[in-house]
Amino acid sequence: MIPEQILGERYEIQQQLGKKAGRRTFVARDLTTQALVIIKLLSFSSDFEWDDLKLFEREAETLKSLSHPAIPRYLDYFEVNSPTIKGFALVQTYIPAQTLEQYLKSGQTFTEIEVKQIATAILEILTYLHGLNPPVIHRDLKPSNILLGDRSGNSVGQVYLVDFGSVQTVLAAEDGTRTVVGTYGYMPPEQFGGRTVPASDIYSLGATLIYLVTGTHPADLPQKDFRIQFETAINLRSSLSRFLKWMTEPSLDRRLSNANVALQALNDARTPAAISLTSEQPAGSKIQITKNWDVLEIRIPPSGFKPSMLFTGAFAIAWNSFILFWTINAIAVPFPINVPFVLFSLPFWSAGFVMIWGLVFGLFGSLRLRIDHEQVSFHRNLLGLTFHRTKPSPRENITKLVYIPQHFIKDGEGNRIIVSAQLDIWIGVKKYPLLANTGIVLSEIELSWLANELSDWLNIPIQHQ
Repeated sequence: MIPEQILGERYEIQQQLGKKAGRRTFVARDLTTQALVIIKLLSFSSDFEWDDLKLFEREAETLKSLSHPAIPRYLDYFEVNSPTIKGFALVQTYIPAQTLEQYLKSGQTFTEIEVKQIATAILEILTYLHGLNPPVIHRDLKPSNILLGDRSGNSVGQVYLVDFGSVQTVLAAEDGTRTVVGTYGYMPPEQFGGRTVPASDIYSLGATLIYLVTGTHPADLPQKDFRIQFETAINLRSSLSRFLKWMTEPSLDRRLSNANVALQALNDARTPAAISLTSEQPAGSKIQITKNWDVLEIRIPPSGFKPSMLFTGAFAIAWNSFILFWTINAIAVPFPINVPFVLFSLPFWSAGFVMIWGLVFGLFGSLRLRIDHEQVSFHRNLLGLTFHRTKPSPRENITKLVYIPQHFIKDGEGNRIIVSAQLDIWIGVKKYPLLANTGIVLSEIELSWLANELSDWLNIPIQHQ
């Protein structure tokens, strides 16, 4: 407690809630309105640092600009200047609720449904914060800063996000006022370097949810390659486990990038049918998958004969016959007049070769995709000959998976043309359509299944177009 029971000649101290270097938090009564309020007090003590004042003023300015029912409302800000205390006080609305930290320490457990409810509520708050101009990044999202009120039955009740003492706006970061803040165990790797982006809050929320499902502080769980290894601590459904992995991915390129993307991933995890993905191999599929912790290998056999090949084959024969006739006549023209005509035929020969290649490979070729913890490689096999489709690339260069369902486009004359489903693997800035120029045709449900398998093993979310 502090010697002065009344601050600012208006707020009567009732109870101290927290204390840390230079800061104290109180419940007080507003003598004007008789309502309970929260007062955060920053005092110029021996351990005071000017960065503390920057953050305190930024918190006050940020709260003043926010308007959200799940965030405390700014009420007042004033200087405290007395014989015993010198500093500043920030007054905000009081929320009668317990923190997640208090629930956990009292032995409370949370079901997967409740964890998803909390995740949804916080992501909706983050959607609001990150959508502001400039975006507001909380930077200290953890169980002690999340409140649950009005819990009843199967509902977690109202979810609140509090304590904006570490908040950062993107403009503040660009102005060079970065300060390393946060709580160990909930901070993503980039935050240790003073850099934060909206995805940093996603990581902190993921670590918080891991604490909820395991009951163990994230810092006390084992790590491998900077990834929190929580799976062995509890048995979760694969969809929720995959979602938490995406949220706490150390690499920014592979982490869920913002609250909207995370909400979509959470909803997709709850309703896989909504995105037409399947976790079981479709009946009749001949695709072979071999996987363990170290290696994922996918073997796609030839499509075999399909009626559509008759039309393609007839067109390829007619095309190449015409180009052969053109080339023979071009060669018959006296040299060097014939050179431009022969060169003109080369692109058409290339197109004809691609058509023949697609037919032959679709009938007799197979594709193998192999990914281990070091590299990714594509191999083609045709009539006993094996060769690389591309030069092997480091696995860490895989940046995203893009699944494009079957859709229609219109040609120049307005006719609808069907476009088959497609699965693209991005390695760095290059896109590799899985079946491009192979002649192998897979059903949409097979591609959906492959997308799910790759996403689960690589721990990379599927992006939909």
